[in-house]
Amino acid sequence: MALQQKLTTKLVQKLIMTPSLQQAIKLLQLSRLELERVLKQELVENPVLEETPPDQQQTEGSEEREEKELDETATAERDSFDEIDYEAYFQDYMDYGGFRPEREASPEYPSFETNLSRQPGLSDHLLWQMRLSLSGPDKIEIGTVIIGNINKDGYLKASLEEIQVMCNRPREEVEEVLKEIQQFDPLGVGARDLQECLLIQSRHLGLSDTNIDTIITDHLHLLENHKFPEIAKKLHCSIEEVHGYIEIIRHFDPKPGSRFSTEQSHYVVPDVFIVKSGKEYIIFLNEDGLPRFRVSPVYRRMLKPDADIPKEVSNYVKGKFKSALWLIKSYEQRQRTIYKVAESIVKNQREFFDYGIHKLKPLVLRDVAEDINMHESTVSRVVNNKYMHTPQGVLEMKFFFHRGIDSTSGSNVSSMSIKQKIKDIITSEDPAKPFSDSKIVSLLIQDGLHIARRTVAKYRMELKIQPSKLRKKIY
Repeated sequence: MALQQKLTTKLVQKLIMTPSLQQAIKLLQLSRLELERVLKQELVENPVLEETPPDQQQTEGSEEREEKELDETATAERDSFDEIDYEAYFQDYMDYGGFRPEREASPEYPSFETNLSRQPGLSDHLLWQMRLSLSGPDKIEIGTVIIGNINKDGYLKASLEEIQVMCNRPREEVEEVLKEIQQFDPLGVGARDLQECLLIQSRHLGLSDTNIDTIITDHLHLLENHKFPEIAKKLHCSIEEVHGYIEIIRHFDPKPGSRFSTEQSHYVVPDVFIVKSGKEYIIFLNEDGLPRFRVSPVYRRMLKPDADIPKEVSNYVKGKFKSALWLIKSYEQRQRTIYKVAESIVKNQREFFDYGIHKLKPLVLRDVAEDINMHESTVSRVVNNKYMHTPQGVLEMKFFFHRGIDSTSGSNVSSMSIKQKIKDIITSEDPAKPFSDSKIVSLLIQDGLHIARRTVAKYRMELKIQPSKLRKKIY
């Protein structure tokens, strides 16, 4: 049978992601810092957009008049630019003029000069001591290489062989310089492992050839597993004496370089503020620091039919005008969607805002999506990397979404509430006799919560709480 080429017609349905729709989805899932960067970049690249000065307050109804003027300007054109069906993409988000809440006055931040100084780090501190202690270019070169390979916790991460190759010096000189650096402040710096770090501190305190030195050298693994009777047996001493030795070791610093850390704290800026006024919760969107856009009146006049401008300039302005209009509408859609999701969260988790985490209810994306008549994927994009400032603290929006576990009372209990119960049980335990996972299960059953032991172990690990044998205290 011979192959033949034929022309056939076929009717298919296909979802086409237009550039404007892609932009709306992209803005929706951006975090606050990413959104601020994108908006400022667009402000630089698009001459049609300009930022409204903060001291120019819009009068009542000015946003509606501006939007009406934009629509009239766009309607005046008779090309494909006018045929964009905004309703198909934004549905009920077209009426956004009165949605933007009033922006409160920005707080007075510290001056820029207060942030210019840099705190000295661990390397700076060690190099300063090295210049005062070491003499000769060879030792200084070796010391500089050694200090350059000490991490933020104070441990030397390069081997002596690697340092020897980098400096091209004999191993004996490298070991000599390393011993001198290990006497620098903070004590224990330059160690290659935890055992050496503890030994440096022990010997500096004059505890060489003592049981403390023996515990660190030979029985550190027993100490880590809290096998104190075995340590007492090997040292031929009483358990009370072992407790005294361990109490001294407890005061050693396992990470001597950590107090010289220069890492800057990164603070979370919430996207939404939840404020209680009387018996009701009021929702505010945080727009502080975000540029407030408007379309330049100069370029709007260039789009009027009677404007005498070259066709190339007119086409350029049309493209930028269309991009600016879609950006403004996409941004307003993002803000309105975040507001709706936050409003639904407040409605579903009212008891949590009133009483705390023990009243947190199970909630899934489908519940909020059905409440605000949107798709689950839209809600998922909204809650990703977004934060809420609530009476219970600054929380990620995803914090409120957890599945529930049935209780004997017939109601569902959030997994976060169960984690908090486990944390409270462990906090109230006797340090000398910590609760095992099986004991925690039995205590939860008394509260009407039937969960498996492996589930308790999983929640405990998520809370970063050690097993009972490692939580046991000896003092």
